[in-house]
Amino acid sequence: LSRLYHRKIPRHEMVTREILREIASISRELNKQIGLIITRRGDVGYVIVGNDKGIQIPDLGSLRSGTGRLNGVRCIHTHLNGEEISREDIADMALLGMDLMAIVQVDGNGIPGIIEYAHILPENPRNEGWLITSVPDIGQLDLDFEVLIKSLEDEISRTATKSSGQEKEKAILVSVTTQPYEKASESLEELKALAVSSNLEVVDSVMQRIKKANPRFLIGKGRLSDLVLKCIQKGADILIFDNELTPTQVRLLTDYTEMRIIDRSQLILDIFSRRAVTREGKIQVELAQLRYLLPRLATKNTAMSRLTGGIGGRGPGETKLEINRRRAKERVTRLNDELKKIRMQREKRRRLRNMNRLPVISIVGYTNAGKSTLLNQFTESSVGANNRLFDTLDTSSRRLRFPRDREVIITDTVGFIRDLPKDLMKAFEATLEELHDADLLIHVVDVSSPRMRDQILIVEKILAELELLSVPQILVLNKADLLGHEEIINLSRVYDGVAISAIKKESLYPLLEKIEKYIWEEGVSVKNIS
Repeated sequence: LSRLYHRKIPRHEMVTREILREIASISRELNKQIGLIITRRGDVGYVIVGNDKGIQIPDLGSLRSGTGRLNGVRCIHTHLNGEEISREDIADMALLGMDLMAIVQVDGNGIPGIIEYAHILPENPRNEGWLITSVPDIGQLDLDFEVLIKSLEDEISRTATKSSGQEKEKAILVSVTTQPYEKASESLEELKALAVSSNLEVVDSVMQRIKKANPRFLIGKGRLSDLVLKCIQKGADILIFDNELTPTQVRLLTDYTEMRIIDRSQLILDIFSRRAVTREGKIQVELAQLRYLLPRLATKNTAMSRLTGGIGGRGPGETKLEINRRRAKERVTRLNDELKKIRMQREKRRRLRNMNRLPVISIVGYTNAGKSTLLNQFTESSVGANNRLFDTLDTSSRRLRFPRDREVIITDTVGFIRDLPKDLMKAFEATLEELHDADLLIHVVDVSSPRMRDQILIVEKILAELELLSVPQILVLNKADLLGHEEIINLSRVYDGVAISAIKKESLYPLLEKIEKYIWEEGVSVKNIS
């Protein structure tokens, strides 16, 4: 077997007749499958001895020589029982990004017979993502391997770079769910909006409904190979799961796919790391990131190295997070101490504010419902208000003067979302404590969203967890200008809400009147006033 390492295959040939005959003879003699891993230079990188049913492909990282989406190596191995190229062979080719996978059937006398080879195809709706070719014997193998691979990489590269022009990281979204199709689709749409908010280009999304999740991989190896094929065809670098992945699942999925694996929580953390502006916001985000990463720092593996680079691995200000467990814990302690100091400073500000006997109104709601836009219109300020998820992280407080020369403090808070990571909720405890000082909550809803009802329920659930349901609320149906007049009247009646368009100041007067009535005419007590 060792002499096989000294064989050289011409660049234009997939394999030579001599080598094929040699491995067929050895394979039959040992009654074990024999495999060769061959580089594009024609060198034999590995000789693999399996059993009569299959071979185990080693880590190919050291042999990688491809310049595009393919890794620059191919596998040729024997089949002893007349088996055709299998789904497992195709899966290995896809998962490892190999140039080509080939099998040769060996007869009872050790003579090579039918040859089948498969390679990945560029994106094409009429195929499965790969092509299998079969020839009766090596003598009829008419293939210029070098030309084939070059044309494949060129075409894959052209297909993968068809985008809007801006160079962004490309991602494929994955939902593995037991939920009904409609709810899973809504969640996947929201995941897409999150990815776009994180400056990613979403090139595809895949949903798999299951009865029970696989605790190790979440999904099967066959589906993983399909996902990797899509990534190769579309030029995607990241798989984003609409799930909360365990550290073990991230490691196993990364090992199998050699892709960057991100879950919903890490994506949200990445958005927060981009949006944090104030010192407090940056501390809270970094604290949440460290809490998320700590269980994943047990070993330095490929999953961790991919996790700490790019999306999900950036800290506020694009700083790298430490991947040493002890240092991470020390950093968490220091950050908690800083947050305590900030909390004490906030307590002082509260006491000063309470001395002035000013009522406090807090704007809450689902992310991207229009909270910051409403604050800007109320107070003629310029808090950032863009049409994207989690545009506002840091709490903004302004004075609002009413026509009768009365004033309140009005604050804009971080938006809520379904399945908000627990680490984020814990990190933002200090900020969310501001809500407990509120005399009135303005719950802003995007009335144009098809998921409006669910979003209301999610916000109400989070408010219940924060023990805030006892605080008086006004439900504000924002973006009313996007619906018909009759529909708005009906929704206002059903939800007992005030319809507005936050971009149109004249629509806010009924809301201002209702706030005045709540604060000064219905006896809503101003909190914390001795």
